[in-house]
Amino acid sequence: MFSRLTTILLAATLAYAQAPTPPDPATQAQMRINMLASQLNLTDAQKASALTIFTNAYTSMQTIQTSLRTARQSLNDAIQKNDTTAIDQASATVGTLTGQLTAIDGKANAAFYVLLTSSQQTLYNSMPHGMGPGGPGGPGGMRPSMRGGGN
Repeated sequence: MFSRLTTILLAATLAYAQAPTPPDPATQAQMRINMLASQLNLTDAQKASALTIFTNAYTSMQTIQTSLRTARQSLNDAIQKNDTTAIDQASATVGTLTGQLTAIDGKANAAFYVLLTSSQQTLYNSMPHGMGPGGPGGPGGMRPSMRGGGN
C-alpha cells in the first residue's frame, strides 16, 4: 500500500514538474511579432520597435495575471462556500484586473498601429478580432478596432 501511494505521489509530482510554463515576455512578444510580420510585411525597424512595445506590455501584464489567477481562485472558493459577499468582491477584482489587462493591450496595439504604413493599417484592420489561443493580444488575440481613429 505504501509503495503504491509513493508511486502515485511521485507520478503526480513528475506530471506537475513537466507542465509547460508560459513563455517569458520577450518570447511572447517575438511570437506576436513573427505572426504580425508575416501578415503585414513589417520592416526591420518596425519589428524592432514592435518588439520593444510588446515586450514591455507583456512584462507589465505578468503581475496582473498573477493577481487575476488569485482573484479567480478566490471567486471559485466563494462560490463553493456560497459566500455572496465574497463573490461580489472577487468578481469586482476580476473585472478590475481584466480591465487593466485590456488597457495595457490596447495601448500596446495603439503604439504599434502608429508604426504602420496606411496599407499595413488597412491589412491590420482586416485581421480577425476577439479572443484567440494567444489570449488578449496574443496570436489571434483581442485587439481593439482602430477604425475611426479609436482610442
